Amino acid sequence: MTKNKFLTFLALAVPALAQTTIKDALAKHWKVSSDFTIAVAKLMPADDYGFKPVPEELSFGQVLSQVGGANLSACSNASGTKHPEIPEKVMQVARGKADIDKDTAVQFLTDSFDFCNQAVAGMTPEKLDAVVGPENRKMTGFEWLWAYFTHTAHHRGQLEVYLRLKGIKPPVYVF
Repeated sequence: MTKNKFLTFLALAVPALAQTTIKDALAKHWKVSSDFTIAVAKLMPADDYGFKPVPEELSFGQVLSQVGGANLSACSNASGTKHPEIPEKVMQVARGKADIDKDTAVQFLTDSFDFCNQAVAGMTPEKLDAVVGPENRKMTGFEWLWAYFTHTAHHRGQLEVYLRLKGIKPPVYVF
């Protein structure tokens, strides 16, 4: 009978040990999203970072800098930590006074994802549930992270179209 009790205990314990928390899932998918988005950014040749399919769209590089800036803001709001300073070259892009070169865009994007991945990894359940943000835009920490994870996916899809318009096949998404 002892053997049966042990097997029953084991059968019940294994699924409980295998469960992941919301924070674990967020951390995993932010990392996957960062790796994939940076891979998309690196595929576009440096000479094409100013490419726009139509004049009304942002250039490839401008979209990347917008994603990086949004990451910093969202992950800072969610975690309550101060984000790294935005480089002046990137601020000029945000003000519409310049375009951005590939090296600067990829570095800024990488830095923004590094900050977010660290912020997500350090989130407590209380931080995920806390309502934070500017007065006109209050959300829970989880909502900030999920909204901007989705924001990145939206713009990454846009950038994949830019790559295809240039005859470049985007990388395959690995979930």
